[in-house]
Amino acid sequence: MPDSASGYALLVLALALAAVNFCLRSWRWHRIMRKSGVGHRDRDALGLTLVGYMGNNVLPARGGELLKIGLLGGRTDARRRDILGTVVVERVLDAGVLAVLFVVLSYAGVRGASGGTGATLTAIGLGLAIMALAGYLWLRRRGRFERFASLIRPIAASARAVLTLGGVPLVVVSLIIWWVDGLTFMVIAHSVGASLALVPALAVVVLASLAAAIPAAPGYVGTFDAGILVGLHAAGVQGGDAVGVLLLARFMFFVPVTLVGLGVLMLGYGGLRGLSLRRRTAEQ
Repeated sequence: MPDSASGYALLVLALALAAVNFCLRSWRWHRIMRKSGVGHRDRDALGLTLVGYMGNNVLPARGGELLKIGLLGGRTDARRRDILGTVVVERVLDAGVLAVLFVVLSYAGVRGASGGTGATLTAIGLGLAIMALAGYLWLRRRGRFERFASLIRPIAASARAVLTLGGVPLVVVSLIIWWVDGLTFMVIAHSVGASLALVPALAVVVLASLAAAIPAAPGYVGTFDAGILVGLHAAGVQGGDAVGVLLLARFMFFVPVTLVGLGVLMLGYGGLRGLSLRRRTAEQ
């Protein structure tokens, strides 16, 4: 923990930045849902974004995503698979932006990116994904993959929100989201006296977020921590300083949103009992 008043002031600033980031994430999901025709209240986009991150932190296999789909499904006429489509597109958008940032920061030689072979493989993977998408669209225009297309239609409908000119603001907001995350991490590091500039801080966050995509225990225990430590060591923050930054960053990134999301779930959505009642009502 910080050992000065200025250090605690920086932690307050980090909390404010995290709040801004969740507002940006909720706005992005709101726009994707609106473009996909999923009716919802504006406040649900923010409330369920918080609930979703709370669930991801305490449930295995990103259970928070299923939690927010179930809760929103009881408050809209849209089908749950259409809501699922918006969530999948949101996650794919995050993954794509993270991969591009990782490649760019690694090839630019930014300390903290810890690129090398990983960046090359990521770049190859991005290229193959783009080629596969282009090939699929070319074949679809010729009437192929009809069964597969019907299966992923809800996701494809939401993807159009990103793959058109109207999706440019969503990509820009996604870039801003990760830059704000990097700024938050830099502020956290400075609060305990660790020297870390903004771009290396962003590189550490990107590396840790990519590592967190690997299946792990609730709260991304192990994968997130390994990504943070590898990135910090590459950025020149080592030993006890790196461990201190990691522990404080884990607390700041996970605990506040978990508590707030739990409060929103209990006060705004009737808790898990309310979710169960809505599910039984929908089945009847």
